[in-house]
Amino acid sequence: MAALAKNFSWERTSREPADVCLIVEGCYPFVPGGVSGWIDWLIRTQPELKFSVVSLWPSPKGTSPRYEMPDNAISFQTIFLQDFGKPPRRRETIPGGIDAFSRALDQFMRRGGVDGLATVMRTRAQMTPKLEFGRLLNGPAAWDIVHGMYETRMPHGSFLHYFWAWRALLGGLFATLEAPLPAARVYHTISTGYAGVLAARAARETGRPMLLTEHGIYTNERRIELLMADWVVDTLDKGHNLEDDRTDLRDLWIEAFEAYARTCYEGANEVITLYEDNQRVQNGLGAASERCRVIANGIAVERFAGLGRAADDARPTMALIGRVVPIKDVKTYIRAAHSLRRRIPNLRAYILGPLDEDQIYVAECQELVASLGLEGCIEFTGQVDITKYLPDVHVVALTSLSESQPLTLLEAGAAGVPFVSSNVGSCREIIEGRSDELPALGQGGFITPVVAPEATADAVEKLLRDPALRRRLGDTLRARVNQFYRSEQAASAYRQLYAHYRALD
Repeated sequence: MAALAKNFSWERTSREPADVCLIVEGCYPFVPGGVSGWIDWLIRTQPELKFSVVSLWPSPKGTSPRYEMPDNAISFQTIFLQDFGKPPRRRETIPGGIDAFSRALDQFMRRGGVDGLATVMRTRAQMTPKLEFGRLLNGPAAWDIVHGMYETRMPHGSFLHYFWAWRALLGGLFATLEAPLPAARVYHTISTGYAGVLAARAARETGRPMLLTEHGIYTNERRIELLMADWVVDTLDKGHNLEDDRTDLRDLWIEAFEAYARTCYEGANEVITLYEDNQRVQNGLGAASERCRVIANGIAVERFAGLGRAADDARPTMALIGRVVPIKDVKTYIRAAHSLRRRIPNLRAYILGPLDEDQIYVAECQELVASLGLEGCIEFTGQVDITKYLPDVHVVALTSLSESQPLTLLEAGAAGVPFVSSNVGSCREIIEGRSDELPALGQGGFITPVVAPEATADAVEKLLRDPALRRRLGDTLRARVNQFYRSEQAASAYRQLYAHYRALD
């Protein structure tokens, strides 16, 4: 169980090398649940090891940690990706070698790779005088870099819009390349992206092993966010011309994140994911098949084993468990509840999860609830202990646009609650069965298309109206979780993995 912080004393440093340095981006310890909860679990299930944590975060915002620091975490540092620093006080000359450095950056942002990363670092070191990355980004050298990259990438587009995208991308990259590295025997990143670049840099500079555990495919999640983002300006109208290879701003962002992923995949000794289907994407971006493996998530099933089930004659209740953010597509869940309430007037629909990550999206969801007249049906609870709610829930529903192996599905299953999920990540194999499941256990819920409120409503209705079906599917899901997704199984796999790589000299 994740240890939510009661106080926020996360100031801890140590000169002692850690056994494992965890590199995380955009989550732990500042965002509760999901990957953050998994990281907290990982550290606590390996008490014999000493961990350091490097947390990459957009910018200083006074955000408080949401987890208590584990006793075996000996150091913690935050790297702010968009903290660009201040311009130099006096005009500086442009260093020699800036053209070679600019070309290396351009190639790295296009293709990535460990060799590309090495070229960026080498050409930067050869500049005279050598400037800190912050001064490179803020001083006159920035003009030469951005102008050269603009001419080769987007001469057809708005320079102003290109400049701000370039500054955000390069600011994060520069922060990653200049951050101090804690000493460790193994570096373990929990995503590609900037965290993956930092891990690849750590492996190159220290010669120590580097591991990647990817829950969701980072590049896919960033692509979805960018396609939905209204802050990215479209500067080109390609119409229906599939042969138009000009780069627009969204292409620029996606290409950069794919380059960062390629760098991480190439640099990792092992590329771990939660289920087999993820490996196809990883292989396509440079992850060698022989270095790929699967370690499924695990949960403490005993925490949920004793929970009671919602009574058949209780108020019909469904729940979505997760953060209220766009990638969870909470609006589809709300529309499904609206459709379902017309058929089951006394329906109750919980939204169990944090409300503080994307306040604009939360407000949009609350406005949608009001516009559909669902105030008496839908309840936003904020962050809660779900064991207090699951005994009153007949069906859990997930409408995400992207997932990996959601813990909420495993937790509901451990409690014997049937599940309705969009067809994302490993949800189908958890609900319908794994290929290595002998004998086959059967179905533990229903899979629906993505962004399909009516299909979600139909599946939930089927379970709400049929108690026998609901119990049978809940029992099946519980049996599958008990057999394949126990915390001790996952913890043992990581213990063996760390032992192997710590032993390498």
